[in-house]
Amino acid sequence: MLGTTGVALGSSVALFAGVSPAQAANIASQADTQVAVFMVPLTLLVLVLLFEVARFALRGRIPVEVQPRRQRRPEWTPRRGG
Repeated sequence: MLGTTGVALGSSVALFAGVSPAQAANIASQADTQVAVFMVPLTLLVLVLLFEVARFALRGRIPVEVQPRRQRRPEWTPRRGG
């Protein structure tokens, strides 16, 4: 929902600003734009991860590790004659 809203809003802004598809293709071929398209979502992801780590740390409760279940060995009996 948020992505769809963002695309609709961005399209509307571009339409009202008078950006044509040819101008948009020219802008998209520039190296700075390509770096920004890659780095902005990556930076947002890192910031969200830092926020989550700070939230856990400030809360003072780190989730407790669950002890792994002990694997039960199947009952084994030797074969006859073997």
